Amino acid sequence: MGWVSVRRDHGKLIFIDLRDRSGACQVVFIGKELHTQADQLRSEWVVQITGQVNKRPPAMVNKDLPTGEYEIAAESLEILNPAATSPFDLTTDGYEVNEEVRMKYRYIDLRRARLHKNLKNRDQVIAAMRNFLHARDFVEVETPILTKSTPEGARDYLVPSRLYPGNFYALPQSPQQYKQLLMTAGVERYFQIARCFRDEDTRGDRQPEFTQLDVEISFTTETEVMNIIEEMLIDIVQKLYPHKKIQQIPFPKISYQDAMEKYGSDRPDIREDKNDPNLLAFCWVVDFPFFERTEGARPELVEGWTFTHNPFSAPKVEQMPWLMAKEQIENIQAAQYDIVLNGFEIGGGSLRNHQPEALKKVLEIMGFSEERIQKNFGHMLEALGSGAPPHGGIAWGLDRLLMLLENEPNIREVMAFPKTGDGRDPMMSAPSEADREQLQELGLEIKKKADSK
Repeated sequence: MGWVSVRRDHGKLIFIDLRDRSGACQVVFIGKELHTQADQLRSEWVVQITGQVNKRPPAMVNKDLPTGEYEIAAESLEILNPAATSPFDLTTDGYEVNEEVRMKYRYIDLRRARLHKNLKNRDQVIAAMRNFLHARDFVEVETPILTKSTPEGARDYLVPSRLYPGNFYALPQSPQQYKQLLMTAGVERYFQIARCFRDEDTRGDRQPEFTQLDVEISFTTETEVMNIIEEMLIDIVQKLYPHKKIQQIPFPKISYQDAMEKYGSDRPDIREDKNDPNLLAFCWVVDFPFFERTEGARPELVEGWTFTHNPFSAPKVEQMPWLMAKEQIENIQAAQYDIVLNGFEIGGGSLRNHQPEALKKVLEIMGFSEERIQKNFGHMLEALGSGAPPHGGIAWGLDRLLMLLENEPNIREVMAFPKTGDGRDPMMSAPSEADREQLQELGLEIKKKADSK
């Protein structure tokens, strides 16, 4: 059973390529009755065939097909479902097709062998990550999707509450706070294949929702976190992508300052041969500045600072006195580490401020008032004050890693149902307007812009 990929009429003989998720095989229909039945078949029809598997004559072997030495001589044919004409050719890799059309008919687009391979390999990578971490006593814990809106670097997606009119949940930009709370709870070694949501401005390689491998460890060091992740990445490449070469093991470590001076970027592409698609040049970038000036801020104002990665990072141990005194802010470095591959940042992490006083100092340097600190982060300060262990971790983008491992041009090629580059889903027609009744039930009203018609 499967799909008709291609139909060829050779007069008295009709051939089709029958396709399912395992591949394709040629089927031949001989005889008047079968010929009549097969004559109506078209591409993407779903059929069931009973027949005899035969070896092809040597001159008829298709060396380009894994099953090319064999064919099926059909004995019966049942049409399970006819199909409308496909909006595009499925025998190509699909790169030439307008992406808007591909996204609108994604359930058809996904029938391509290339995308089937990507989804299968994505599954294998996730399974390898789980096996690797479970073997090292990590516990997979799911954290909430409906949570609280807090400033973490991007806009939140808000979800109105019907039961509490005028109040909103937020979709998580990452499980950052929950995984720190799990450390406070004594889990010690946590991971999650986590869905993350960020309402960012549109850009070709961004997605409103994406997937991270999220890891957090109690009583750890920068070196331990980096070693575990490095070992995992090497394990994945060697087991699942043995045709690829890792340029240097162990991964080189480059300071933020050296990366900027030598490469002009904090995600340097250090490949020795940039024309080799199977060369993987991993590196760590470390010693990041903790804070940076906000645009237009006056140098004398403490309120002119923001974090470079996230507010939960800890400073270098020897620089903790500077943080607590709010001195030499421009010289404070975070205990932060990014993992970079071929010029793409695929992950980042840090040791965290596990003492509430230190986290509060970070927020004060950023100009948060006492009221705002308590409103946005009071729960974290209270939790850290309950006996939180020292902890740290990392999160890396699964979609971006897979994009690079599969030599794809963007992350949409390794996701089952991505949005377009401008954040739309043409297949589901999302986002879309809500019914008036839904809005009334939520206590919401849509106000039209003054210049709208």
